[in-house]
Amino acid sequence: MATGLVWHELYMWHDTGNGAGVIPAGLTVQPLGHLENAEGKRRIRNLVEVSGLIDRLVQLKPRPATEDEILRLHTKDYVERIKDASSKLGGDAGDLTPFGPSSYEIALLAVGGCITAVDAVLDGKVDNAYALVRPPGHHAERDTGRGFCIFGNVALAAIHARQVRGLSRVAIVDWDVHHGNGTEHAFYDDPTVLTISIHQDNNYPPNSGAITDTGRGEGEGYNINVPLPPGSGVGAYVATFERVVVPALRAYSPELILIACGLDASAMDPLASMMMTSDGYRKLTRAMLAAAKDLCGGRLVVCHEGGYSPAYVPYCGLAIIEELAGVRTEVSDPLLDLLASFGGQELQPHQEAVIREAMKLAAAVRPQPASRT
Repeated sequence: MATGLVWHELYMWHDTGNGAGVIPAGLTVQPLGHLENAEGKRRIRNLVEVSGLIDRLVQLKPRPATEDEILRLHTKDYVERIKDASSKLGGDAGDLTPFGPSSYEIALLAVGGCITAVDAVLDGKVDNAYALVRPPGHHAERDTGRGFCIFGNVALAAIHARQVRGLSRVAIVDWDVHHGNGTEHAFYDDPTVLTISIHQDNNYPPNSGAITDTGRGEGEGYNINVPLPPGSGVGAYVATFERVVVPALRAYSPELILIACGLDASAMDPLASMMMTSDGYRKLTRAMLAAAKDLCGGRLVVCHEGGYSPAYVPYCGLAIIEELAGVRTEVSDPLLDLLASFGGQELQPHQEAVIREAMKLAAAVRPQPASRT
């Protein structure tokens, strides 16, 4: 099995400035560092190298997305605003989305990295791929940035697969702990892209990602939200994938599966209250690999999103990439036993109640046979 890895040093040069977590620095708070910084992503890349796994991967060189490619989703005014501010001292793309000089070009490279991964999989250069890109993208909407995201990386990769590569059906599975509002908005009335978001209930954005938000018009039934209660652990996530995600994918029969891969549902993350472990992410990846093998010739692309525990996200990222590559290195997760022993890791009744409701949505999914490129 050939697994591609998209990486570029410039991803780490996207500058989110100083702050106290996500609070802008000022007279009321001592400057520290912004939580969306380079360290978590760089440490994934470093652990992949130190473990020896990198020698088993196909290195995929990303290209910048073109402005025309970005305009397939985002408005001209928004793109021009980001470009102008980036050419100066930087600015703010929207809610909680600061950026520095040249972040426009780096954001183009992040989108292009996800497109590069899609092309490599569809061309048969690799069986699957992990795009370790930055800045993230799943909160970005057509005319504004949100939640550290400037452009919709995964959404634009799906649009590329549809409009340029001619696929009829693409599925996006978002396991970032925050709701994938930007991706949902991009395809809310479009049945040719099935969007599934598994997130902590009403975390970020506020009042977003309700289980009742299922699409509009022709897209009705092709948007599935699973808002899991705070404190959900591996048991709840595995049950969600077994009972909701995989059945929905089987009903839809996509030609490509994209994963918006946030690692912020981990038990160590400062921006959420979930209890996932590296082994939990390994299990989710295994489920997605099996579904992709059965449904679309194994065509699976994983695009990195959030994850704000630089100490722990490397082990989660390594587990996912190991599973994609079918390789187990000698590196072990030193915190796995502790985190797996936390009370409540098993599926709880109040979590199962949400999953049961989401199962009804998965049961209603139907494929769209006609191409709409």
